[in-house]
Amino acid sequence: MKPPILPMEIMRRVVRVARFDGMCVLVIAGGFALLSAYFRDVAGATIGLLIAAAGAIELHGVSLLRVGSPRGMTWLVSSQLYLLAVILAYAGFRIVKPDIDWMMPYVTGEAAEPLQQAAQEMGLTVSQFLVESMRKFYVLVAALTLVYQGGMMVYYLRRRPGVEAALLEEHPH
Repeated sequence: MKPPILPMEIMRRVVRVARFDGMCVLVIAGGFALLSAYFRDVAGATIGLLIAAAGAIELHGVSLLRVGSPRGMTWLVSSQLYLLAVILAYAGFRIVKPDIDWMMPYVTGEAAEPLQQAAQEMGLTVSQFLVESMRKFYVLVAALTLVYQGGMMVYYLRRRPGVEAALLEEHPH
């Protein structure tokens, strides 16, 4: 039987996971925001910035933990809840209002044949097929977000007592 993990090790792990997760969210979403802005896609740039903010919130939580503030755990959990809400709202919007206009110029010639065949097999037009495909994609995005962000919230909540114990050891009041 393994001995329990020490509070300081729990804190190190939480900080490492949160720093990695926060940086990934910040860099990837920030990159997509810049790319969207380059192509003058205001909605894409806005959602990219809103998502990147979740990474910044998570990194702020890390910085609070590093200076001994237990409030950092609240920021970590909040970052996941915020990110979950933003992505679910965006996915919901895209499920209700799928945008296929940007795809249509590419659905010509030989590239269109597999789409036309798939649409025909389902008794749909190519436009209807693309709309249904986009809806399915955003349902998948929403489901994966619920699993990942929900899992991260559970991870942080379960480790909160260990992190708070580590902070008390390191900074007794």
